[in-house]
Amino acid sequence: MRFLWLIGLAALGACGEGPAASATAAPATVAASVTQTPTAEKTWFISAANPHAAEAGAGILRRGGSAVDAAIATQAVLGLVEPQSSGFGGGAFMIHYDPKAETLETYDGREVAPAAATPDRFLTQTGEPMNFYDAVVGGLSVGVPGVLRMLELAHEEHGETPWAELFEPAIALSEGGFEISPRMYGFLERIPRLKQLPAAAAYFYDANGKALPVGHLLKNPAYAETLRIVAGEGAEAFYTGAIAEAIVEAVVSAPNPGDMTMADLANYRPIKRDPVCSHYRIYQICSMAPPSSGGVTTLQIMAMLEPFDMAGAGSGSVDALHLIFEASRLAYADRNQYLADNEQLAGEGGLSLEEVISGLLNPAYLEARAKLIDATTAAVSVAPGDPSAFVTDLSSGKWKGLARDASPEPPSTSHFVIIDGDGRIVSMTTSVEFPFGSHLMAGGMMLNNQLTDFSFLPVRDGAPVANAVAPGKRPRSSMSPVIVFDSEGGFWAALGSPGGPAIIGYVVKTLIAMIDWNMTTQEAIELPNVVYPRGAPIIEEGKFPPQLRTDLLARGHQVTERALTSGVHAVKMLENGDFDGGADPRREGVWLTGVVDQQN
Repeated sequence: MRFLWLIGLAALGACGEGPAASATAAPATVAASVTQTPTAEKTWFISAANPHAAEAGAGILRRGGSAVDAAIATQAVLGLVEPQSSGFGGGAFMIHYDPKAETLETYDGREVAPAAATPDRFLTQTGEPMNFYDAVVGGLSVGVPGVLRMLELAHEEHGETPWAELFEPAIALSEGGFEISPRMYGFLERIPRLKQLPAAAAYFYDANGKALPVGHLLKNPAYAETLRIVAGEGAEAFYTGAIAEAIVEAVVSAPNPGDMTMADLANYRPIKRDPVCSHYRIYQICSMAPPSSGGVTTLQIMAMLEPFDMAGAGSGSVDALHLIFEASRLAYADRNQYLADNEQLAGEGGLSLEEVISGLLNPAYLEARAKLIDATTAAVSVAPGDPSAFVTDLSSGKWKGLARDASPEPPSTSHFVIIDGDGRIVSMTTSVEFPFGSHLMAGGMMLNNQLTDFSFLPVRDGAPVANAVAPGKRPRSSMSPVIVFDSEGGFWAALGSPGGPAIIGYVVKTLIAMIDWNMTTQEAIELPNVVYPRGAPIIEEGKFPPQLRTDLLARGHQVTERALTSGVHAVKMLENGDFDGGADPRREGVWLTGVVDQQN
């Protein structure tokens, strides 16, 4: 009954295809939409950002594998066909729900800084922050990858398919090849320095430095060999031995070299954390605790919107967008000031994980923050709050002694949701950070640049920044995998998105559309995006009437328009037991559903 106990705490604000499958895949640029008529057979579901990856996971589910089994197969293929976004050279956060055991668990596979890392890592000799792209490219930005260790831990606890079998789809695709998609080609054309790194140049470009064209059959025998080793020997073979040596060599010999060692890789451990949960209307929304800021910030925004009539305001209205912007501003102000790897900060006399969660999600504090929202006019300025005034056992000194973060946080990530035949659910967000990460390759994989998610400034205006670089520390993230429960405590929905700091806004928009505006999952995903991640409000380019901008300006919002390429993948459980799935048409996602082959 552990999960029910967590729900109780959260209420107080302290919480911690074969013939057998009726599945349909859409073309690469169109989201699939299939409903499954309930039968006595066990049904499964997957929504992922690439058809190859979705089919790899579906193959595992079809044979009766668990949601975690399918997640491993899906991730292994994503690292091949969507290397600009995620892979075993990066990190991830996963939330897992088992309805029979009534357990909700979260797995932190975030990268960590090497033991030699220091707070001035991204400062120039004159003490100024490095140019972001200069910091990204090369070894300095590479954190110790965490996703594979995390998935192995989850497999030990929830896996049913033999480990080695989970890598077979990715190995076959690596050797047989896959066609370069329009999306990958677009990134290869737009990322200027990727071709300057020898391994990436040899893999993605021709001898003249031109990106390999759409439809080119791309093979990756080096990745196939890495997967074979991992399949046969487990994650330990990734973190020690030849694979680890290749990673370290790539990092330390690169332009802008890093300081990762074999010991850094060998010592990496994933962490299981309690989820953060809170109510919105009749629903219970659960997500990740820090070092992801996504869970706390999402819950804060939703809590501050709850007093307002979002249903009455209606989707796409100036009233609704204004409220979302104002709640986002308040929550992001708190995020930029307080959220980081708070578990490590506690050892340095800073805000602990428990303090930051119980403070920022305290109902009285959030009620007070919501009262700062004027329903008709944008605030001139927004500052972080002080939860210690609402929680008597919090030290006010810790809350008042911090400066705001200075991290660029560009988007390059992927999200998938999975439900297996026994109803177990995975909602997982996975990333290498910038498109193609650090641009370095080792073992056929892209290596992350997640360390640039740390604040480039360790001290600001004389005050320490919570998200400063430190040895062994995990950089703050915006990844927000979500699982939602209904008023009876039953599973209702799962979702998440890529998008850097805009992830939080994409998730909030989708939740409000599903809950307040009663949209189908696909409708909610396709609804135009609106975000306020930093500085100024942004609306999705070409998706709103000109009058809306005029109306928002009249309320004080200096709105800009640009492409907001979310990648929301989601599922909702209908009352009759059908899966109402969705995949973001802004990417190459599909969703599939079918029945478990009872002969397996």
